[in-house]
Order: sequence, then C-alpha cells, then structure tokens
Amino acid sequence: MYETLVLSVGGSLIVPEKGINTDFLNKLNVFVRRNVSRNRRFFLVAGGGTTARRYIDGGRKVIKKITNEDLDWLGIHSSRMNAHLLRTIFRDIAHPRITENYDFKILNLKEPVVIGAGWKPGWSTDYCAVMFAKNYSANLVVNLSNIYWVYDKDPAKYKDAKKIEKTTWDFYETLVGDKWIPGLSSPIDPIAAALSKKLRLTVVTTKGDDFRNLQRLIDGESFRGTVIKPYDVSASYYDREYYLGEKGEYKYIRGLNRGKSLFQKIINWYRALYIRFHFNPKTLVDVGCGTGELVRNLRLLGIDARGIEISKDALSLARREVKPFLIEGDITNIPLKNNAVDMAVTFDVLEHIERSKLQKSVNETVRVAKKQVLHKIFTQENSLLNFFHCEDPSHVSVFSRGFWDRLFVRTKGVAVARKFFRLPSFIESVYLLKKND
Repeated sequence: MYETLVLSVGGSLIVPEKGINTDFLNKLNVFVRRNVSRNRRFFLVAGGGTTARRYIDGGRKVIKKITNEDLDWLGIHSSRMNAHLLRTIFRDIAHPRITENYDFKILNLKEPVVIGAGWKPGWSTDYCAVMFAKNYSANLVVNLSNIYWVYDKDPAKYKDAKKIEKTTWDFYETLVGDKWIPGLSSPIDPIAAALSKKLRLTVVTTKGDDFRNLQRLIDGESFRGTVIKPYDVSASYYDREYYLGEKGEYKYIRGLNRGKSLFQKIINWYRALYIRFHFNPKTLVDVGCGTGELVRNLRLLGIDARGIEISKDALSLARREVKPFLIEGDITNIPLKNNAVDMAVTFDVLEHIERSKLQKSVNETVRVAKKQVLHKIFTQENSLLNFFHCEDPSHVSVFSRGFWDRLFVRTKGVAVARKFFRLPSFIESVYLLKKND
C-alpha cells in the first residue's frame, strides 16, 4: 500500500527570476525517485510563481482594466507550462496526463507520480493540492515555498515579524483573510485554507529547496516548517472526559456505560494475557498507560509492570492499588534509565504523536527497553476499528503500515520481528522490535 504525499511546488522554485532552476529540479528528481522506491506515491502540483506574476504584471501594464478572470487564466497557463516541465522530468514514472480538472479521480491509478496544474479561475494551485489530498486520501500535504515559516506579518517589510511553528486554520485565516486575489503570494492562499479547514487537513509549509529537511519531515523526524492543523490538540486535550470515554469513544457503545466498561476490560485482559504468554517479561513499562488498567492486570499475572502517562487526569482516575506504580511522563523524554526494563509497550499512543516527534518517541521506547519493544498503532488498514470508532481529533498521525514499516526499519539498535502472533491488520497493527545484542 502506497503512502500518499502531496507536494505543492511553488512556481518560483521551478522558475525563479533568473530562469529555470535546474539545480532545484535535479534535487527534486532525486528526492522523488528515492522515495518512490520506498513505496511512496507523490502528487506534485506546479505553481505559476514568478512566471505567472510576470504575465499578470505585463497584462496590467498594457491593459489598465483587466478582469480577474483573465488574470487568473494567465496564472493557470503559467502553472501548466511548469507542470509540463515536471511531467517531462518524471515521464517514465508519472501518469501520462497532467491533471487539470479536479472534479474527477484517476481510476486504476498505477503510476507512483501524478502531476497537477492550475484548474480554473478563482482556484489556486494550493487549492488543487488540497483537492488531490481529498480525492486520494493523502497522508500529508506539504507546501514548498522559498521560506521555512509562516509569519504573523510580512517578514520582508517588518523586522519584528514572528515565525509561527504551529497554528490552526482559524488563526491562519486571520492572517490571510478570505478573498482570492490573482497572483497573490502567501504560503497558503485563503481559498485553499478554507477548504483545508473544511476537510480537517493538516498542512505543512516549509522551504522547498532544503531536501534534507523535507526528508526528515516525511520520515517522521524533527523538521523546520510551520504546521497548520484543524484542531489545537495538546496534552491538555487528554483531560478527565477523554479517559472517561466522552471523547473518541466507540460508536456501538456510545451511551452504554456498562457495555463500554466491559469492552475495555476485555481489551485490557486480552493485551495482558498476550504479553504474559507470548513474551513473559520480568519487568515492563507501559508508555501512555492511561488509567493503568493494563499495568494492574500485568501485575496480577506476576509481571513487575509500571506505567508512564502524560495526563494528570488519567493518573488521578487510576485505581488506588495501581497508583504507586504509575508516574507522570512524556514519551519523547521517558523518565527511565537506559535498559531499565525488559520490555516497553505502547497501545494506541503513537497515532496521537505529532509527525515531527514520532522517530524520537520510538527511539525513547527502544532506549529504556533491554530486550523488546511492542507498539500497537491505529493505522489506515484497521478498517474494522475505523468503522466502529468515532472521529478523534487527537489522532494526528494515522498513516499506512508502510509508513511505520519504514520508520521502524530506520530505528537504530533494533530489528523488526516479522514472525510473531498478531491479529489481521484489518483489526489491528502491531509491531515487535527486538533489541540487537
């Protein structure tokens, strides 16, 4: 299964003031092909950029009163010329036709690269990139521009402009407004921002010619760039109501407290028995343990289990007998020494971690484990759980198994176990990492 990524490639990166940027295009070519070999599919949308603005400025100088529609068409055809250049570069691995109409989805798509261009007046290429994400269920939309960050005001005009590392669409709209202007130069234009907000997409904007940074971004490592999210989800989201099941609960037990409680008990006992009889560690840490029910069950089964949890509300809801074995902590900085326990586990934790912190989080679980690390993650393949589960805003990193396969293979000090008992992927996705001797 492909991991689907959308890149909105600013036209000024393709054709800056000095002409076609072959250095950028060479690096883009290498970057895309390297990641295609890692089972990733790219949708590249070419912007009009400098070429479009030159045509628009030329039209305005000759014809003082020119319609916005005519100005838009100049930009659209400029983007299509840039798209044809990209199509030529990737002709052996790209879909043969450039996408110029986003009302239709390509059926039986086989190629790992698809090129898109401008659509129609009133819609920018940023909007086209968001439509690609909508039509093909992309994991990530990245806007490639000539700067790393979104600022609270124009940094070219104001020395005191402040960079914004993370924000929401609601705040972003206060910066760019809600009206489209032909030739507008902004990280993400107002029309694309409105659609992203409606679709509840997360979009990253970053400097397009820093391919090392871009690689870190798509690999789940720390990167430079502004993340614009539909919700402001932080540690405070995991409050008392979350752990009481009033957020992100299951559809078929909504309102049925007894059924919900029984269901959760069955899951925790299944997980405890699974760990006890398949791995039987002497010591274990459950990172992101919630109210500590798994820790309690494991201790009843004779395992010296302890839990780490970021939410004070969850810890306050824990049973009295298990509280001494739970501590407050963050998965990105686990408060344990190296090789402190035989086994580290997480259950439905990593999909709650921002993409930029995923590799660090996994590294931390590997650091504290002496023998094995087990991660159960909600992925796109879990169709059964996806059907029953309500929308959960805190699920900020729901990717395909392919994404996690690549992340775990890159993790130093462990080998990814391929043969061990686990349920089918339409039910759950479980990964076992074994520490290298």
